[in-house]
Amino acid sequence: MKTTRRLRKNPAGSIAALDIGTSKIACFIAHADAAGEMKILGIGHQLSRGIRSGIITDFAEAEASIAAAVHAAEQMAGEMVENVLVSLSGGNLTSRNVTVEMTIVGEEVTDRDLMDIIDQGRASVAHNESEIIHCIPVSYYLDGARGISDPRKMFGRQFGADLHIITGLPSVTRNLAHCVARCHLNVEEYVAAPYASALSVLDDDEKQLGVTLIDMGGGVTSFAVFAGGKNLYTDAIPIGGSHVTSDIARGLSTSLAHAERLKTLHGSAIASARDDQVMVEVPPLGEEEEGEANTLPRSMLTGVIRPRMEEIFEMIRGKIEISGAGAFAGKRVVLTGGASQLIGAREMAGNILGKQVRLGRPRQVHGLAEAASGPAFATALGILEYTLRKPMEEQMFAARRARRGLTAGFEKVVGWFKENF
Repeated sequence: MKTTRRLRKNPAGSIAALDIGTSKIACFIAHADAAGEMKILGIGHQLSRGIRSGIITDFAEAEASIAAAVHAAEQMAGEMVENVLVSLSGGNLTSRNVTVEMTIVGEEVTDRDLMDIIDQGRASVAHNESEIIHCIPVSYYLDGARGISDPRKMFGRQFGADLHIITGLPSVTRNLAHCVARCHLNVEEYVAAPYASALSVLDDDEKQLGVTLIDMGGGVTSFAVFAGGKNLYTDAIPIGGSHVTSDIARGLSTSLAHAERLKTLHGSAIASARDDQVMVEVPPLGEEEEGEANTLPRSMLTGVIRPRMEEIFEMIRGKIEISGAGAFAGKRVVLTGGASQLIGAREMAGNILGKQVRLGRPRQVHGLAEAASGPAFATALGILEYTLRKPMEEQMFAARRARRGLTAGFEKVVGWFKENF
């Protein structure tokens, strides 16, 4: 479905966040004032179609879902947007930590030195099979003195940096950008979903002392480890709440719609003493209108849900252990995302990961409706937070990209005049 709209830039101070997930697409339009205070102007969310595990599988369906969510947010906000920040959760989202070092030319560290050393770190992982989404400085050091957060104006000769670099598959980002462009929108920037969610639900003390943020979406469960206030490890697995729903539909021989309803109303990741006594109605597949519903003990539903939820948390535990991130992950886990609201998910995560677990809800933002303030909207709200709390280095890179884009545009105009006059 193609939409007709007049292109224009976002109104001054307006930010548009687009969370493209397997189960839903959410668009938030907000306004940030000079003091950094944010107010939600418009919200739109739509059932996601044509997307699986963060990857476009049907352009037409995905385009229609994105356009509908953005249009609803624009109608509510009373303004149109052209540029959006887009979440990235699937597409082999991975990360690595690199250390780079250089000799500075002048007597003190300048903005140019910061850009040079980050460029060097980006070049060390850049290749055709990955696209850099974030390059987050963990710490800097000068002549062996480590733990420096902002080295500018400091004196030294050997300048180094520890960088956390998050990457994705170029084919995934290009297809997302193409689909968004078909809705007459430009992808201003990609934001890793677990990084965004962490910004909206984690406390500063948690990030400082060590915490693992797990964002449980419909088709992807992504996670990020923080320590010392910095994101040190990011990863994702292609399993989420929609896989639990599919397991229920197959295991109990019912439709996906009824499986989702059973999961929401009666589902649990852990067994209870009354599960054999509590009965639930399960409409048979293909006979919802004619046949009578089967009556099954809730223990059968729990027995289908539990293995898949165990698999999710065990895979996360294994990835963290292999990466070495467990050494600084701390003793806390925060669950967020729509699938985190399943009864028993918190307790199961605590048992498998061996940590204290809480359910993370986004911080309240002015103008945010109660219906859109739950864990399912943590990523969309986190993207808005990201625009206000972006590391200085990423702000500098964004400014440089904008200048390069302006220069490229000017060169095109000059070239057109040369060809036509």
